[in-house]
Amino acid sequence: MKADQPSRTAQRVARRRAAHQLLDAPPVFEDPLAIAVLGPETAAALRADPEASETGPVARYFRAFMAARSRFAEDRLARAVKRGARQYVVLGAGLDTFAYRNPHAPAGLRVFEVDHPATQAWKRERLREAGIAAPESLTFVGIDFASQALSEALPAAGWRAGLVTFFSWLGVIPYLERDRILATLRLVATAAPGSEIVFDYGRPPSSLGFGPRIAFEVMARRVAAVGEPWITFFEPDELGSTLRAAGFSEVDDFAAERINALYFEGRKDGLRVGGIGHLMWARV
Repeated sequence: MKADQPSRTAQRVARRRAAHQLLDAPPVFEDPLAIAVLGPETAAALRADPEASETGPVARYFRAFMAARSRFAEDRLARAVKRGARQYVVLGAGLDTFAYRNPHAPAGLRVFEVDHPATQAWKRERLREAGIAAPESLTFVGIDFASQALSEALPAAGWRAGLVTFFSWLGVIPYLERDRILATLRLVATAAPGSEIVFDYGRPPSSLGFGPRIAFEVMARRVAAVGEPWITFFEPDELGSTLRAAGFSEVDDFAAERINALYFEGRKDGLRVGGIGHLMWARV
């Protein structure tokens, strides 16, 4: 992405997450702020024609995956809070709205939204336009993942390594160089015992079947066209071994079959995820 502009893919993800609220009944992921946070003009256009950019099976697969990964992260977060987590770090927050509807604030959950400064400034303007106030339990942490160290920025913002923390890292990993990804995972692994992370990733296109490979190529061209190409992929077994070597004691990978069983079983509209994206959960 360009240094002085918000992420184009973050904008697309936010619109797709909002479209899910209008097109898919019942929604897999309920977010009452997803439409408003887009800003008045974009929100009005989406309400007028929610299917404008959501036609075809590829769009439906990706909309389903984006809804499922947000639901998965917040489901796992809720479990973590019951076990004592009191810090939630949203890496690459984009227009994520959890901090503004945080049901765990009474339990003392503090949220750290980490993102590129340009994307963060754009988000704060959208929040202002929508009349959504930033709660006291939220801290913004501006960082460029491609060139800055999270290990410095996060503690400087008040994050405490000694407290159990839940991390989510959605829609970011494919855009980063491998060494940056591994550095962040190693940092998370130094958090207090019991800390957890949820993130999504993609398998190398060469290992995909015919249908998922076609969907991959369609989306890869789109993100590359806006200057934010996918560059890093993992095989599940390789990634699991990498996480254990970094210091995680438990890892659990969710491919399409498990995601569909969790969130899309029995739906009459046929909404489901495709075979490109995986969800990973790991605990320190």
